[in-house]
Amino acid sequence: MSAETSPRFAIGIDIGGTGIKVALVDTVTGKLPFKRLRELTPKPSTPEAVAATIATVLDALSERAVELELVADRAAIDSLPVGCGFPGVIREGLVEYTANLDQSWIGSPIADIIGESTGRTVYFLNDADAAGLAEMTFGAGRKHRKKTVLLTTLGTGIGTALFTHGRMVPYTELGHIEMNGADAETQAAESVRTRLGLTYPEWAARLQQYYSQIELLVAPDVIIVGGGVSKSHDQFLPLIETRAKLKPAKLYNNAGIVGAAMIAVNGGKAKVRRSPS
Repeated sequence: MSAETSPRFAIGIDIGGTGIKVALVDTVTGKLPFKRLRELTPKPSTPEAVAATIATVLDALSERAVELELVADRAAIDSLPVGCGFPGVIREGLVEYTANLDQSWIGSPIADIIGESTGRTVYFLNDADAAGLAEMTFGAGRKHRKKTVLLTTLGTGIGTALFTHGRMVPYTELGHIEMNGADAETQAAESVRTRLGLTYPEWAARLQQYYSQIELLVAPDVIIVGGGVSKSHDQFLPLIETRAKLKPAKLYNNAGIVGAAMIAVNGGKAKVRRSPS
């Protein structure tokens, strides 16, 4: 079904510390009609620079949809709702915290800045919460809605999303718990493994300490491990022991995009709903 004839389609944006990803999403199936587009996060990653990059990649997405004949003209896709996962905390429309973007974001009216640059209304939620929403609806958490589920995204930092009985507890930010006197993500994120050249067993030892501490704080029934590195889960997850059931994510790096699109079609509300089996 084409994007121009069905409100089930939306556009998802995932802002990361290293890349900004955008895709057209079928929010009924959680699938992407064509491959997502990605641009490097600008350096410095100021609000104006990030907004300009988002506008550029949204424009490229529209052109790609027309090129693939998914829509008859640009107006059809340009009118779709847009959601965005942001790496930080947003309260009352203002950015309160972000660890992996330029600190000039603090206090910025994010919807106004992105909206002015793109000419669209954009709905926002935390990037890890977006990924969690997608995994709970379409991925590894789909059969655990009645449980307490914690998603961790291992990437530039460590993002977390917590769900209990199908309801999301927003902005948990458990990647910043103290571990060895510093933020856990500065020692156990996937970017640290890459930067230090750690073997998977060496990295797994750091993750073991992290997840052991997490279980003292939250005691989830299921822990889902996401991020692009989850594609290689067989290299490190078997080396980690947890009381909770430890599962790799199913949507990998598309989870944040899918979750962002889901809040767009729901008018900004984060809802875990049943998906087709």
